[in-house]
Amino acid sequence: MGFFVFLPLVLPLTAVPIARLTEQHLHPRGAARLMTVISAVMAVCSVLCLVLIGVVGTAQIPGNPLPDSWSDPEVRAALPYHETVGTAAMWLLALVSLACSRTVVRHLRVRARARRALAGLPVGPDGADDLAVLPDHSPYAYALPGSPGRVVVSTGMLAGLAADEREALLAHERAHLRHRHHRYLLTTQLAACVNPFLRPLQSAVAYSAERWADEDSAQAVGDRRITARAVARAALVSHAAPAPGFAAFATPATAAGPVPRRVAALLGPVPTSRNWPPAKTPAGLAAMVAAIGTAVSALCALNAVVALLVLLKAVTPL
Repeated sequence: MGFFVFLPLVLPLTAVPIARLTEQHLHPRGAARLMTVISAVMAVCSVLCLVLIGVVGTAQIPGNPLPDSWSDPEVRAALPYHETVGTAAMWLLALVSLACSRTVVRHLRVRARARRALAGLPVGPDGADDLAVLPDHSPYAYALPGSPGRVVVSTGMLAGLAADEREALLAHERAHLRHRHHRYLLTTQLAACVNPFLRPLQSAVAYSAERWADEDSAQAVGDRRITARAVARAALVSHAAPAPGFAAFATPATAAGPVPRRVAALLGPVPTSRNWPPAKTPAGLAAMVAAIGTAVSALCALNAVVALLVLLKAVTPL
C-alpha cells in the first residue's frame, strides 16, 4: 500500500481550480454533472482509504475482531502502519459517518415536515398540481422533491413579482424538480462531509444548479431579461427558505454573491452547450487536472485494496 494510500485524502485539492473556472466555459448542466461525479468518486476513495488505514493500523490491537493472521510479522512488514494511525483513521471514519448520517436525516426530516405542512393544500392558482401556495407574507420559493415534487411559493413572493416574473419563477423551480437537482446537492453535501477539501465543489454545484434552472426558465419564458429581473427582484425581498438544503429561487443578495453573478450571466449571451471546456483555456487545464486527480485517487484506492486483499489471502489460513 505504501504512502499512496494517503493520496486520495489530499487529491481533492486538484479539483479546486475547476470549481472556480468551470462556469466560464461550460453549460451549467455540464458543470453540475462533472463536479458531482468528481465529488462522489473522490469521496468514495477517501472513505475506502480511511477504512484500509484503519484496518491495517488496528490489526495488532488486542481484542480486535480481525483474524489473528492479519497481525503476523510479514503483514506488518509489508503494511507498516502504526496502530496510532489506524486508531485515528477509525475515529475519522466515525466522525464522517456521524456527519453523513446527520445530513441525510436532516434532509429527510425537512422533506417529511414540508410534506406534512403541504398536505391538503388546494391546487395553485394556475391549476397546476405541482404548485403549492402558502399564505405567508414572508417572500420565498423553493422546490420540494418527492413523488410528485412540489413547487412551494409564498403569497409574499408572488405579490412582489410581476406576472411574467412569476412565470419565470415557476419555470425555474420546475426545472429543479425535473432535473432532480436535490440529488446533486445532497451528493456534494455528503462528499463535503467525507472530505472538507471537497467543499468548494459543493458550493460550485449549488451555483451551477441554480444557473441550470435559470437557463431553463429563460428558455421557457422566451426572454432572458425577464428571468434576470425576476431573480434580482426576488433576491431583494426574499428571506432564507424555510426548507434549508433544497433549491430556492433566490436568497438575499450580496455585493459579490451568487445572485449578481446569475443576473449578469442571464444578461449575457446564452452559454455554450459543451460539457467539457476547450483544452487551450484555463478551465480546460483545470478540468484536465481534476480528471487526472480523480483518476489517480481511484487508482491509488484500487491499488491499496488489491494489495491488502492479496497479502491477507496469502497469510490467512484456509
